[in-house]
Amino acid sequence: MVFSFSLGVRDPGSRARRGTLHTRRGSVQTPVFMPVGTRATVTGVSPDELSALGVPILLANTYHLMLRPGPELFRRVGGIHEFMRWPGPVLTDSGGYQIFSLPSERTVSEVGARFVSYIDGRIHELTPEGSIRMQTAIGSDIMMVLDECIAATADEREVRAAMERTHRWALRGLGARENPEQALFAIVQGGLFPELRRSSAASLGAQPFDGFAIGGLAVGDTRAEREDMTAFVAEILPVAAPRYLMGVGTPPDLLTAIGCGVDMFDCVIPTRLAWQGTAFTSTGRVRVTRGVNRLSDRPLDAACGCHTCGTYTRAYLHHLMKCGEPLGPRLLIIHNLHYYLDLMRQARDAIDGGIYATFARQRLAEMDRLEHAEASA
Repeated sequence: MVFSFSLGVRDPGSRARRGTLHTRRGSVQTPVFMPVGTRATVTGVSPDELSALGVPILLANTYHLMLRPGPELFRRVGGIHEFMRWPGPVLTDSGGYQIFSLPSERTVSEVGARFVSYIDGRIHELTPEGSIRMQTAIGSDIMMVLDECIAATADEREVRAAMERTHRWALRGLGARENPEQALFAIVQGGLFPELRRSSAASLGAQPFDGFAIGGLAVGDTRAEREDMTAFVAEILPVAAPRYLMGVGTPPDLLTAIGCGVDMFDCVIPTRLAWQGTAFTSTGRVRVTRGVNRLSDRPLDAACGCHTCGTYTRAYLHHLMKCGEPLGPRLLIIHNLHYYLDLMRQARDAIDGGIYATFARQRLAEMDRLEHAEASA
């Protein structure tokens, strides 16, 4: 089955919209949050547990999977789905952000990026064509072109140069695609400069990509700058194609971007904060390692229907985290992913009901009041 995207209803009070991604491994309702499974695993959670949570699609990372286990293994076993025993769709990031995050250990040229492996110190090269070959071996359902990601705070000359190189790399990636069943998304760059973003959206939007990502945000910009640029770019992207905001993902970020017409999200926040002992709840963020939870018989979130909240007390979660037991963050990850997935479900229901603008306004007001607060009892 060739990838396609169908648009559904739109919210009358915002630019929020419903849609469906049709992939060879099933359909995905949007707006959607994709848990990050960087190395063919969502840290600490099994594929069966992800299925039980109702996760519709995962994200994996080309850079990390290229270094280990490498393309030969994926070709031998038949791709990432067989390798990790995950039946649903997978989107693979191209590796551009990981290259950006290693400034002292890489060089970028028109050819691509040369970098030092964090595993064995060997020199590797990742080109636009090589990224597509690796993603083809991985067998992901949605691939991303390789882009040059730079800090959002870079000056206009640097941002323009990186954007133009991203466009050239995108065309090379498009030419390297081998399997028409694997969708290919382009990445709009341009930093915090509206005219560069407009140029990027126009240039890439004229090419036969299957979807478009908004890249280069959450890399030094403020929340206000991120929200303004997301709204600006989403409005000028092709209407009939899915829109993906890369790597941005606090709950307020998601609700605001959905209201701008964004369809897809990923972020490590729900898993990373779980490892630090933090959970998202209906009463704000809860740090379970706080002393107030040591003897608490309350669930993590009484309003939550996840396995963690229905089974374990805050005292037990506090104990696990204080003891350094791996079960602690595992249970918090299950809860946080449930929270994110349920937030997406509520958003889709609100769009279907034509009340998203009101829903988002109310939820954002609650989150702004509670986002950085911890439950006191």
